Amino acid sequence: MLIRLSACLWLLALNFGLQAAPQLKVSPDQKSGIYELGQKVTWKVSLKEGDKPLEGSIDYTVTKGGLTKLTSGTVELNQGEAKILSMRDDPGTLLLTVKYKPKDGGKELSALGGAVFAPEKIKASSPPPEDFEKFWKDQIDQLNNIGMNAQLERVDVGDKNVEYYKITLDNIRGIKIHGQLAKPTGKTNLPALLQVQWAGVYPLQKDWILGYARNGWLVLNISAHDLPIDEKEEFYKQKSNKELNDYPGIGNDDRNTSYFLPMFLSCWRAVDYLTQSPDWNKKTLVVQGGSQGGYQALVTAGFHPAVTAVAANVPAGCDHTGKAAGRAPGWPNWASRTWQKKDEKKMLEASRYFDVVNFAKNIKCPALIGIGLVDTVCPPEGAIAACNQIPGSKKVVIMPQADHGGDHKAYYEQFGPFLENQRKAAK
Repeated sequence: MLIRLSACLWLLALNFGLQAAPQLKVSPDQKSGIYELGQKVTWKVSLKEGDKPLEGSIDYTVTKGGLTKLTSGTVELNQGEAKILSMRDDPGTLLLTVKYKPKDGGKELSALGGAVFAPEKIKASSPPPEDFEKFWKDQIDQLNNIGMNAQLERVDVGDKNVEYYKITLDNIRGIKIHGQLAKPTGKTNLPALLQVQWAGVYPLQKDWILGYARNGWLVLNISAHDLPIDEKEEFYKQKSNKELNDYPGIGNDDRNTSYFLPMFLSCWRAVDYLTQSPDWNKKTLVVQGGSQGGYQALVTAGFHPAVTAVAANVPAGCDHTGKAAGRAPGWPNWASRTWQKKDEKKMLEASRYFDVVNFAKNIKCPALIGIGLVDTVCPPEGAIAACNQIPGSKKVVIMPQADHGGDHKAYYEQFGPFLENQRKAAK
């Protein structure tokens, strides 16, 4: 009984401590975060410790496009609240950064606020290279001259209603594509789904595709790397720390040596594999992913004609030349590796062949894209510029208080129905 009482008291103390931690929050006066040109945005800043408002001062900075400083200053809290105003008279985004440092020397707090002005008018920072289409045609031709050499290994997942396989396919330069494939047992005439992965070096989890297979999809999930998909965590940690450390920077000063070249071609080959499967219904083929996966998804929809729909949440790879327009470019910040003694001009030139902005103009299928207005990893201005290049039907879900890894509920509320609509459209 004494142990239970002590545990309860400990939990109460823990909960009290969590509730009492100071919380710094920012919210725009327009719930959508969307403003007209010249319209003022008013951000409400609040600082509370539990229900108790705190006093003090807030330092702030407002940047255009997450890069170009517009204003900065200090405001005083009144009953735990303050207001900060700003505006743009040209299309683009604003990013507010606020910081609070307690006078007693406690931990500094920071928070972000976002806003976008005339999002439909945001333009790409540079045009595509003149030989963009030819370059990718040549790469695809090179891939097509290599046999697919599909190797499948059936794996028992303890569910008789699902067939699950590990799969490898051949890519250029002796590189292998590794993935996992699943489908409802014995079923054919299925809609197809290609899943592509976010950044990092890690194994693929069976649960990422089994649910889709149980729900009637032929689903293929591929790794971004030439690595087995089910080794122990230590294996991937070692790869990440050694040869794949900063893999986005590998060969990034030459379009022919970029790490993303075989990565994108692996997506093309994966789509080809699905289109050649006797289990595909020859009608619906969706590609989806988030962050680096969103990058790959949009690229795939932009250069493979078999893709019938694309879904990309907080996509990376947008507007690599964004600094030319005074905006922060998206991950992987292609030309930032000057500390590696690489030529910035060469990196920028290579990046243009791998920019979502330049693939997006060829996306003719329905598209769903999620964008966070306080995302500093994949900043919204460049992502919106990419979306504006898409000529097909598109739904852009702007999440005004979402950062890169936070609450993306608004996007996923749209994603489920979007995916189901693609399946129904094929019936």
